[in-house]
Amino acid sequence: MAKGEGAESSSAAGLLPASILQTGERPAQVKKEPKKKQQLSISNKLCYAVGGAPYQVTGCALGFFLQIYLLDVAQVDPFSASIILFVGRAWDAFTDPLVGFCISKSTWTRLGRLMPWIIFSTPLAIIAYFLIWFVPDFSPGQVLWYLLFYCLFETLVTCFHVPYSALTMFISTEQSERDSATAYRMTVEVLGTVLGTAIQGQIVGQADTPCLQDPNGSALAAEGVNRTHGSTSLRETKNAYMLAAGVIASIYVICAVVLVVGVREQREPYETQQAKQIAFFRGLRLVMSHGPYVKVIAAFLFTSLAFMLVEGNFALFCTYTLGFRNEFQNLLLAIMLSATFTIPIWQWFLTRFGKKTAVYIGISSAVPFLILVALNESNLIVTYVVAVAAGVSVAAAFLLPWSMLPDVIDDFLLKQPQAHGTEPIFFSFYVFFTKFASGVSLGISTLSLDFAGYQTGGCFQPAPVRFTLKMLVTMAPIVLILLGLLLFKLYPIDEEKRRQNKKALQALREEASSSGCSDTDSTELASIL
Repeated sequence: MAKGEGAESSSAAGLLPASILQTGERPAQVKKEPKKKQQLSISNKLCYAVGGAPYQVTGCALGFFLQIYLLDVAQVDPFSASIILFVGRAWDAFTDPLVGFCISKSTWTRLGRLMPWIIFSTPLAIIAYFLIWFVPDFSPGQVLWYLLFYCLFETLVTCFHVPYSALTMFISTEQSERDSATAYRMTVEVLGTVLGTAIQGQIVGQADTPCLQDPNGSALAAEGVNRTHGSTSLRETKNAYMLAAGVIASIYVICAVVLVVGVREQREPYETQQAKQIAFFRGLRLVMSHGPYVKVIAAFLFTSLAFMLVEGNFALFCTYTLGFRNEFQNLLLAIMLSATFTIPIWQWFLTRFGKKTAVYIGISSAVPFLILVALNESNLIVTYVVAVAAGVSVAAAFLLPWSMLPDVIDDFLLKQPQAHGTEPIFFSFYVFFTKFASGVSLGISTLSLDFAGYQTGGCFQPAPVRFTLKMLVTMAPIVLILLGLLLFKLYPIDEEKRRQNKKALQALREEASSSGCSDTDSTELASIL
């Protein structure tokens, strides 16, 4: 378990009154031991990292497959699907600061301040997740069904992920240990996306989803379809989605158990001396007025939005624009595997060359490959090469935001030392902005497909739909990435600033530890006298 260091013992002589410290009568001083660096074991880091998998496994399955599931399996019309996707993501965004507020009001328990949220939300979340992938028999209330369980699941998974994200600040007081644990976490989270892609894609990919051969989806063409085969294939596809949901729900539970058993929260030494926590809305004003935080979330807002656009429309793009109906799940797997293997490389790179340099090189590397995808004319080999190369940039986009936010919080705590308990606000509002923006983008992109003439259940789509998908997966993300990189120029915390903050925080912790150890020192003094 990751435990905090105990209070250091001061020398006995330092506690004696000056009047008795006469020459020749001074007791031998007790040598003050240097404060040991608080290291996390590999098992601590692995248990912490495993806790990031549930959010990524479920999020990957929903991000890549929910849109095509609603349109082609549940056969919801594009306009209603856009409403479901937008409201679900927007609701998910609003629950983040709400949960962050509730966590900030939580008291420390025997399990900690964050762990109870993770424990109690897990069983309800897996039930809601399973029901998202169930197609109800009634058609009139289908949209309401998906809205209800999508929003419910997003609320419950937020109750898991916001405290888990804030847990980064409570597993160690050492920047290097937190960065190392974050690298473990990002590796496991990318593995989670691989699992989500592999499980959902490979199970669903075995089913033969029926479609109408006529791109206009006319009634005449519908009459020509073998209805018995179509009904059977659609039922098999529905069962495949439910089977994948069951497997992913099981992984969710296993990872949550590992996290709860293998990680223990700890409090900052100087936090325990505070009379009371700062009020939420005052903390929120302080957080949102902290310049480095505003700049880093604005920059990552654009870059994250770029990758979310690709994620949300990639399955439809591969199926209808590139014509790889039976290959898109394998292409997704290639991207995620590439990202998994390059996470450790990016961790080494940011340690060696700095985080800002890693941002510029890592995220900008996606641009040439997105251009190549736009110019590609259904060449499967080229598409696979681009997918593997794009995974390198995806790895950087996964790792860097969560590696940089703790640096921003450290900078904030130095400037606002009284503002303890604000860590969940930092993480929840970062997620809020990215999720809300992604909800708007996904809703607009699905709505744009409706305007372009998307045909539900069609084997082919009209040229305007194929062109719209190409713009959503290539040109729009490129513009967003470039805007995000421009904003990163304003981010003020470089490697020199990080080192200064680390030294200042270490001095603050040592001072707090020394001032909180009078009982231990008195015992040592009595034994000496």
